[in-house]
Amino acid sequence: MSTLTQHPDEAFDQDCLKPAGCKLVELLIEPRDKDLGGFSVRRVLPTMQRRMVGPWIFFDHMGPADFAAGEGINVRPHPHVNLATVTYLFEGEILHRDSVGSYQPIRPGDVNLMVAGKGITHSERERSEVTAKAHRLHGLQLWLALPEADEEIDPAFYHYPSADIPRVEVDGVPIRVIMGSAYGATSPVKVYADTLYVEAHLKAGQTIKVPDAQERAVYVAEGELTAGATSVPEHAMAVFSDAPGIELTATRDSRIAIVGGEHLGRRYIEWNFVSSRRERIQQAKADWKAQTFPKVKGDDEEFIPLPE
Repeated sequence: MSTLTQHPDEAFDQDCLKPAGCKLVELLIEPRDKDLGGFSVRRVLPTMQRRMVGPWIFFDHMGPADFAAGEGINVRPHPHVNLATVTYLFEGEILHRDSVGSYQPIRPGDVNLMVAGKGITHSERERSEVTAKAHRLHGLQLWLALPEADEEIDPAFYHYPSADIPRVEVDGVPIRVIMGSAYGATSPVKVYADTLYVEAHLKAGQTIKVPDAQERAVYVAEGELTAGATSVPEHAMAVFSDAPGIELTATRDSRIAIVGGEHLGRRYIEWNFVSSRRERIQQAKADWKAQTFPKVKGDDEEFIPLPE
């Protein structure tokens, strides 16, 4: 089913200029569990209440999932168009392969950026060395909508090892700037629009400010925090207003992801396809059904059929 992203214009709230004068949290999103075959994820975006936060149109929290020896994730080749995927692991490893020839194990702290553009196919599996013993997988996978001018660019793959991602400490809080600029640091990860993606670890009682961006939200992967008078529990996302100087305070030891950026306008999403044009998604569905998408190099004997 197609889902339409709409973002009505809102008048600026003059009360936001006054201390505690405006609502800091516009929406609190509780994720829903989604079975991916063998393990489940918490799907945060999109929801009926909120389709996007900045350019981010899809947000999955994977695990933590424990696998016995001989088991693991095994996502067969599938397609994407007009978006970019961003994979970031806390624990475990995923083997990424795609139709531009990439073969890349993704490990904790790495940033894996796959740009679908006019069309890409990829698979997500695990190396035999990983599945040979009991192991755990835990991380986040997000999708970025691309600006209209970039939706049909050539597909590409970018991998950034953990050591290349900036680390800063603000008031005793360790922070990684995964994408965009925040806290005086700029990530080397390629962006196509103003994009914010930050990971932070807060001890109970610690506080950080939310970086500025046109749209912003925080997801609590572990722990619990408060934003003003709003409590944000574990596995929930708080979408913020445009109030300045929003602070987050951990009520328990917490691992959080702050995301946001510029609003890109209306987007459609269906299955693995995102586009500003509904007809582009219909074309992508027809192309996948006809199997005219490029094949994953070294993994071209299986594929996920188009859902009927």
